[in-house]
Amino acid sequence: MKITRIETFSVPPRWVFCRVETDEGIVGWGEPVIEGRSETVRAAVGELSEMLIGQDPRQIERHWQKMTKAGFYRGGPILSSAVSGLDQALWDILGKSLGVPVHVLLGGPVRDRVRMYGWIGGDDPAGVADSARRQAEAGLTAVKMNATGRWDRIAAAPSIREVVERAEAVREAVGEDFGIALDFHGRVGPADARRLLHALEPVSPLFVEEPVLPELGSRLPALAASTTIPLATGERLYDRVSFQPVLEAGVAVVQPDLSHAGGISESRRIAALAEMHGALFAPHCPLGPLALASCLQVDFATPNFLIQEQSIGIHYNDGAAQPLDYVLDTAPLQFPDGWIQRWDAPGLGVEVDEEAVRAADARGGSWRNPVWEHPDGSFAEW
Repeated sequence: MKITRIETFSVPPRWVFCRVETDEGIVGWGEPVIEGRSETVRAAVGELSEMLIGQDPRQIERHWQKMTKAGFYRGGPILSSAVSGLDQALWDILGKSLGVPVHVLLGGPVRDRVRMYGWIGGDDPAGVADSARRQAEAGLTAVKMNATGRWDRIAAAPSIREVVERAEAVREAVGEDFGIALDFHGRVGPADARRLLHALEPVSPLFVEEPVLPELGSRLPALAASTTIPLATGERLYDRVSFQPVLEAGVAVVQPDLSHAGGISESRRIAALAEMHGALFAPHCPLGPLALASCLQVDFATPNFLIQEQSIGIHYNDGAAQPLDYVLDTAPLQFPDGWIQRWDAPGLGVEVDEEAVRAADARGGSWRNPVWEHPDGSFAEW
C-alpha cells in the first residue's frame, strides 16, 4: 500500500482536516490545526507530505520519527500540529486496512464508555448556573467554565469574590456529585492563582486548568503544594518531554491535545508517562469530530483516563458549524446520558461527509482568537 495524495481543508468554525489517500482506495482522515493559525499549519502539512507520498502508510512509527526529527529545527506548536493530523490519518488507515478500531491496535479497550463534559459561560463567564443546570438536565455529569474574563495583573478583592460566587452558584445549581472544572486559561498570575485556589477549595472543583501560563511552569510546585484542588495543564505543551517537569511539579491531570501534541502516537506516550506519576489523562479537545474521535480511541485504551472534553455547543462555535455537521453517522459521537459508548467501527470509527467538507473549504474563512487589553491599553492574556 502506498500514499498517493494528501489534501487539507479549512473547515468552519476554526478547524483543518487532512485527507490521506492510498493506491488501494483506503482513505484516512485527521485534524491538524492550531486555532487561529490554520493557514500556517496547512503549509506545514504540505511540507511534511513530501516525506509521505509514495510511502506505506502503515509504518506509522517510522513516519512519526522522521516527521518530528528529520528537520534540523524541531518541535513547536505548528510542526507538532501538522504531525498530529497526519498521524491520526495514518492510524485511521491502519485500522481500516485491518478492519479494527484504533483502540484495538493500542492494546485493546480498558473501558466500555467514556465520560464527557461540556463548556458553559463563554470567555467572559455569565449565566453559568442556568447553563450548568441545562447541561445536567441534558445528561452531562460535568462541565467546565472559564474562571475569569480579562484579569488584572493583581486583582482587587471584588474580582476574587466574583470568581468564587460564580463557582458557588454552579455548585448550588447542580449538586455535590456533579463535576465542575474551572479554567484559569493562563490569564491569572501566580500570586492571584494561589489566592483563587485557596478561595475555591470549598467548592471542591474537579480540577483547575492552566492555573498559570505554561512558561511559568516553575511556579507549579508551589501552587500544587498550596491547595487540595487537583491542578490540570497541557493544552499548550507539545511533546512528552514538556510534560515531564509539570508531572514532577505535582500536576494531577494532563491535558495534551491530540491535534497539537504529536497525534495519537505521542499522546499515548504522554498518558503512559502520566500514569508513572500517578496523574490522570483528560485530553484537550475544543475541536472537530476527527480530533474527538482520535481522543476517544486513546481514551478507550488508556487506564488512567479521567474525562473527555468536546466542543458541541461551545462558545467558539456560535453561529457556525458543529462537529457532527461533518460526519455521515452521528450516532457514535452522541452522549445523551453524558457518556460515549465504545464502538467497533474500523480506524477512527467516523465516516466523514466529504461533500460537506469540500463545500466548507470552498467557502473559506479564517478564525482568530480575541486580543485583549488592560484598561491602560497594554496587552492582557486571553
